[in-house]
Amino acid sequence: KGPDMTSAEIPVHKAQLLDDLKAALYASKVCSYAQGLGIIKGCSDDMSWNVNLSECARLWKGGCIIRAALLQKIQDALARDNKLPNLILDPVIAGELNERTAAWRRVIVTAIGYGVATPALSGSLNYFDSYRRASLPANLTQAQRDFFGGHTYERTDREGVFHTAWTDAHKSIGDISERMAGNL
Repeated sequence: KGPDMTSAEIPVHKAQLLDDLKAALYASKVCSYAQGLGIIKGCSDDMSWNVNLSECARLWKGGCIIRAALLQKIQDALARDNKLPNLILDPVIAGELNERTAAWRRVIVTAIGYGVATPALSGSLNYFDSYRRASLPANLTQAQRDFFGGHTYERTDREGVFHTAWTDAHKSIGDISERMAGNL
């Protein structure tokens, strides 16, 4: 069991936290729907199923498990643009997410401070953040792979494939072009 934090160490205003939690939950649900609809869209595109995502949302509204008021907004967004690459790119939905982002972050920061796991809220915020960034920290993963296995990495500031002898224990991996010859 880890240490317990107290409100003296991390002050919490209950009314603000409840409002923030409502906003964070809403934003997380939107991202969950966006991910699910993205999977359906991807399969539909790959398999030429021509799934109408707006119709999916309409059907779900009448179901017994997924039914939610949020589905009307989702249906409307998908009806506005049936080629929408991702639900969170709809201007109305994007606006609602942007309005709730600060509250969403405050909830997660507070939870982290108190040692409360929030995998769904945190994961959906990570999804949202990764989707809206032009560049992601994949270079860290590439660097780790290069460090542990000499797998090389690419850079954003210049063309080519690189390897670094990170410590004295790392040896040269030889001519990178020879190692990359079998890559497609």
